[in-house]
Amino acid sequence: MINRWIVDDLLKSINLEPAVALLGARQVGKTTLARMIAAEDSKSIYVDLENPQELQILNLDISGYLRSHADKLVILDEIQNLPDVFKVLRGLIDENRFQGRNSHQFLLLGSASMDLMRQTSQSLAGRISYLEMSGLNVLEMNLNSRDAELKKLWLRGGFPNVFLSESDEVASNRLENLIRTYVERDMPRNGFNVPAQRLRTFWTMLAHLQGEPVNSSDMATNIESQRATVNFYLDILTSLLLVRKLQPWHANVKKRLMKAPRYYIRDSGILHRLLGIQNFDQLRTNPKLGKSWEGFVIENIHSVLPAGVQTYYYRTSAGAEIDLVVQTSSSEIWAIEIKFGTTPKLSKHFSRTCDDVGATRKFVVYGGEKEFSIRDDVHFIPLPRIMKMFQSYMDSP
Repeated sequence: MINRWIVDDLLKSINLEPAVALLGARQVGKTTLARMIAAEDSKSIYVDLENPQELQILNLDISGYLRSHADKLVILDEIQNLPDVFKVLRGLIDENRFQGRNSHQFLLLGSASMDLMRQTSQSLAGRISYLEMSGLNVLEMNLNSRDAELKKLWLRGGFPNVFLSESDEVASNRLENLIRTYVERDMPRNGFNVPAQRLRTFWTMLAHLQGEPVNSSDMATNIESQRATVNFYLDILTSLLLVRKLQPWHANVKKRLMKAPRYYIRDSGILHRLLGIQNFDQLRTNPKLGKSWEGFVIENIHSVLPAGVQTYYYRTSAGAEIDLVVQTSSSEIWAIEIKFGTTPKLSKHFSRTCDDVGATRKFVVYGGEKEFSIRDDVHFIPLPRIMKMFQSYMDSP
């Protein structure tokens, strides 16, 4: 279950840059992807730095080992276990550039994306590109809008081992273990001295505010802390690719607008575990059903958007809103409203609100199977279909 698009994008990046860092949440499938590339390409070598023997070999002579594979793509997994390698990589890349060669190629992976970003930005600035890998999405699973498997993906989220669990109960337990790993192990590993229970409480509070503007002062009061601490926690969860921060649209609009960003728990499975939802019947009756679907749609759309595309939400103080505004690299603006039902009601002011942001395309992503248009060129469309549209549009010259 590997997204073929991420494979193509990764191979393109590798051909353009001497080093590529593959980012993503833990257990999202980065190692599986790296092993697949190594198996398919005879000019690739995969090195697992969690393996004590392989780690020992590199520690003896890092530079010599990498030079001996100068004609290959060297994939270094769990690279945080070999911190001295970053300076060596910089030296080899610069040496090749000075001599007019570009033979060394490196793919870097780590279980803590924040740590990998920090290490590479310090040592390999200007020599590395970054590619983010999301969890399983609707298109790679070849799901239609009413497919039972789509509901399962929505309920359990995009972590492959969770989605493939033999039951919802097992999936929920695996999500709980994943959450505990983040708050109890990954935070200290990344240098954050954050009490595990407090961060868990904060993360749960954020789940209850899914897709809503966050009042930092109110949250600080609830966890008996300072506003700066709340913002710090938000930054941590966002940097670890666990939370998506969606900024408000603000360009060329002469109206009073909401200025606070919205936050979404990126994986719907983690969201549901934090909310205590363990099966689809509980999800269907939960007050956060609509916001859960909204976040699921937003994350799936982001999974097919290339770097450089900007996304926002739009909401005026009077309540007019657009759930997702996508500004493409060619400056087209897609306005997307998100509704869970199969017969959703659309605000009569939606088209006018779209005009506020200069929308060139207007969509309502809903839970039905058919695609149709109504007044003012507003298109009702299932989630898989709009993802295919984005993919085709972004791939076109």
